[in-house]
Order: sequence, then structure tokens, then C-alpha cells
Amino acid sequence: RLTKQIAVALNEILQPQGVAVVMEASHQCMVMRGVQKPGSKTITSFMLGQFRSDPKTREEFLSLVK
Repeated sequence: RLTKQIAVALNEILQPQGVAVVMEASHQCMVMRGVQKPGSKTITSFMLGQFRSDPKTREEFLSLVK
């Protein structure tokens, strides 16, 4: 949800042709309880505009953030 909120805020304020947000986070619930696996990370992404509608643009962006 946070990833989408950031993308929407950037889109509303900057009004670009496209917005792409990728976030990597460590959830304390995964580290402290549950699976109890230190170093567990979750990656989320959200795209708007050209990044969502143009596969070539999306592919280029995702290859750069790998």
C-alpha cells in the first residue's frame, strides 16, 4: 500500500508521463515472530503512466533496478 501511495503522490505533484516506485523492506514481524528469519525482505512495486502502459519502458526500468 505504501508503494502505491508514494507513486500516486509523485504522480499528482509532478504530473510526469510516468512513475515507477520499487521498495525493498524488512518486516519486523517476519524477523521477530512468524517465520523468524532474519534478513527476510519484501520487494513491492507500483507503476503509472508510461511505465504501466508501455512494456518496453517497464522492462527497461526493471532491468535497471535489478
